[in-house]
Amino acid sequence: MAFDLDLYKQRTGRLNLDGIEFEAFEEVPLDPATLRCLQYMHDVEHHTVCYLRDLLVTSAHRDHEITSFMSFWVHEEYWHGEAIAEVLRRHGLAGGADRIVPMRHSLTIKDRLMPFTHMAGSAIAGPSFLAVLMTWGAVNEWTTQAGYGRLAQLADHPVLSELLKRIMRQEGLHIDFYSSQAAARLERDRRAQRLTRFALDRLWQPVGANVMPPAEVEHLIAHLFSGEEGRAATERIDRRIDRLPGLEGLGIVSRAAGTAGRTSR
Repeated sequence: MAFDLDLYKQRTGRLNLDGIEFEAFEEVPLDPATLRCLQYMHDVEHHTVCYLRDLLVTSAHRDHEITSFMSFWVHEEYWHGEAIAEVLRRHGLAGGADRIVPMRHSLTIKDRLMPFTHMAGSAIAGPSFLAVLMTWGAVNEWTTQAGYGRLAQLADHPVLSELLKRIMRQEGLHIDFYSSQAAARLERDRRAQRLTRFALDRLWQPVGANVMPPAEVEHLIAHLFSGEEGRAATERIDRRIDRLPGLEGLGIVSRAAGTAGRTSR
């Protein structure tokens, strides 16, 4: 189903925080495990602009629909990060620039080389590389939305649940874009299917794994995606990937969750 960019432009904007009572967190604070997950999510949302940096050095910058969407996408993700930052501040934790500036300074040379990696991949793979990018984006958005849903369920805090529900609603539009782009670019393009399948199978990691410490990645996955309900969430995402042309049977999300769970234990 095609993504309606004009309709999205009418609906996009800063996250609506009307009625979100942040002071409730001072009266009924969140538990340490939830806060640790929120710190991870805060950092990843604020790092979206760096993911945009990597995408724009590829052939994606020549596609008007992709660049139009990304202009709004990075704006919305920024405000997701700012909303979570306010939750962290209400618990006496750093949020926003106080947390992001030192985090970015701590990133390794691998992060600084990411634009060159994407540029080289795009040059070698040609038009099929866009299928990889769009599918990768879809998987990341599926896992992000599932993570927010699981965190709301586990924390069982009414204000946090309402905030995350609003974030998830915007993430749903991001899912619609990436998944529709992925399906269209994989359809009837066997080369794109093979390349995307190889990239996901060999290179995909949970969103944020390239910038967050391994211990934080393991904690997030073990906390949100362990147990019967957590496994059910990862399996749902894998079934969505299965429905994309040429990608059936990969099981990458369940595999990543299982690996993190074993490492954590």
